[in-house]
Amino acid sequence: MWDNILSALPLLFSPSVLIAMLVGTTIGVFIGALPGLSATMGIAVLIPLTFTMEPLVALGMMAGIFNGAMYGGAIPAILLRIPGTPAGIATVFDGNPMAQKGEGLKAMKIALMSSCIGGSISALCLLLLSPPLASLALRFGPVELFWIAVFGLAAISVLLSDVPVKGLISACFGLLIGMVGIDSMSGYERFTFDVLELSSGISILVILTGLYAIPPALTLAQEATLIKKGAEANSLSASKSKIRWSFFIPTWCRASIIGVIVGIIPGTGGNIAAMLSWNETRRVSKDSSRFGKGAPEGVAAAECANNADNASSLIPALTLGIPGSSVSAVILGGLLVHGLQPGPELFTQSAPVTYGFILSMLVTSIMLFFVGRAGARVFINVMYMPPLILAPIIIALTAIGIYAINNSIFEVWLVFFFGIIGWCMERLSIPLAPAVLAVILGPIAESSLRRAMIIGRGDFAFLFSSPIALVLVTIITLTILSPLIRRVIGHPLLKRASIPQSNDSDQKKHLDS
Repeated sequence: MWDNILSALPLLFSPSVLIAMLVGTTIGVFIGALPGLSATMGIAVLIPLTFTMEPLVALGMMAGIFNGAMYGGAIPAILLRIPGTPAGIATVFDGNPMAQKGEGLKAMKIALMSSCIGGSISALCLLLLSPPLASLALRFGPVELFWIAVFGLAAISVLLSDVPVKGLISACFGLLIGMVGIDSMSGYERFTFDVLELSSGISILVILTGLYAIPPALTLAQEATLIKKGAEANSLSASKSKIRWSFFIPTWCRASIIGVIVGIIPGTGGNIAAMLSWNETRRVSKDSSRFGKGAPEGVAAAECANNADNASSLIPALTLGIPGSSVSAVILGGLLVHGLQPGPELFTQSAPVTYGFILSMLVTSIMLFFVGRAGARVFINVMYMPPLILAPIIIALTAIGIYAINNSIFEVWLVFFFGIIGWCMERLSIPLAPAVLAVILGPIAESSLRRAMIIGRGDFAFLFSSPIALVLVTIITLTILSPLIRRVIGHPLLKRASIPQSNDSDQKKHLDS
C-alpha cells in the first residue's frame, strides 16, 4: 500500500492536479452556499466537462467540490437559517442563534475548522480501510457479487426514503433504464425501439446529469428570488473573543467517529450523521438547555460529522461498487466515465490514480480551510444571484458538456428528458439516488446472477451455497423488513405491554399517562 501511495504523490502534487483541486474546492463552496444546489448536482454538471481531462485531474476536482459543498452549506444555514445542503439542517439549530447574537463569523470559523477536521479524518479512514476491504472483496464470486448488488439496491431504496415503496419505485425505474441496449451475454437488443443511438445503452453520464443537474435548475427558474437580504447582515460582525479550540476536541472526536460509521453504511448520508452527532453532543453535555440557542459545540458537532461522512461514504463505493450516498453514486459514475472499474482491481490495476484520488480527499480538506478563510465574505454575495440568471447558466453548461462528449444532439435531448423525469420524481418525493444506483448495480446483479446460474447448472440453491451469501441474504432480509420492525416496536399495544406491572393502581397511573 505504501509503495502505491508514494507512486501517487508525484501525480497528486503536479501543478494541473493542484489547480484542479483548488478550483473544485472553491466551486464546491459556492455550490454549497446556494440553497437548493448540492455537491451531487455540482459533480453531475462537472463530469461531462472533465471528459477530456486526465483521470486524476478530474477526480481531484470532484473531491474538491465534494468537500467544499459540504462546508458551503453551513454559510446560509448560519447566516440566514436556510441550509444550503441537506446536511446543513443540523447546523441551523445553533448556528443561526449565534448569528443573531452577532457571532456569525465566529460560528462560520467553528464550522470551517470542524469541516476540515472531519473531512481529514474521513479521508484517513478511506486510505486505511479501503485496501483491506478490497482484499476481502477478492473472495467474492458471482454469487456473492449478486447478493452485494441486491443489498445495495435494497439498502438505499428502503433506508433513503421515508416511504420505502417510493424508494423501490425509483430503483425499479433505474433497473429498467439499465436494461436498455445490447445484452452483454446474448447479444440481443433490449428496449431500443429500433433507435440506433440506444443500441449501446444509455450512458451513465447522461442519466446522472439529467437527474441531478436539470431539476434544481428548473426549480430555481420557478423562484422569483433565492434569498432576500435581511437583517441578518449584521450577523457578520464577529465577536472579539478568541475561540478556545481545545474545548472542541471531545466534540470533534465523537462527531468524527459517528460520521465515519454512518458514511460506511449504504443508504445514509451527511444529514443523518449531523443529526446523530448533534443529538449525542447535546445528550452528553452538562447543560443541554444551551443547545438550540447558540451553543458553539452544536455547530462543531454537526459540521464535523457531515464532513466525516464524505470520504467514508466512498469506502463501499470504491471497494465493492456500492455507493454510501447519492454523491458517492455520482462519483462512481465519474470513475466509470474515466475508465476506472470499482472493485478490488481498482487498487491494483489503477493504483496510482486510485490512491491519488483518496489523497486528494485529504488535500482538499486542508485546502478548504484556506479557501473558506479567504472568501468568507465573498461567498455570501453568491447567494443573492437571481435564479433567472443562475438556471440558464446551469442548463447551458450541461448541454454544452454533454454535446461535447460524442457530438450527439440525441444525448442532449436525453438529458433534458431525464431532467424532466427527475423534476417530477422530486415533486412526488421519490428519491433519485436509488434510480442512479440501480442503473449502476442492475447490470452487475444481472450478469452475476446469470453467471452463477451457469456455474450452478440452473440450480437456484447454488445462490445460497456459501457462508458469505447466507450472511448477505440475512442482512438483506432485515433491511427490507426494517420499516415493518420499527412500526411493530413502536406499536401502542407493545408499548403498554412493556410498562412494569407493580400493582393495579400503579399500572392504571402508567396507562393514564
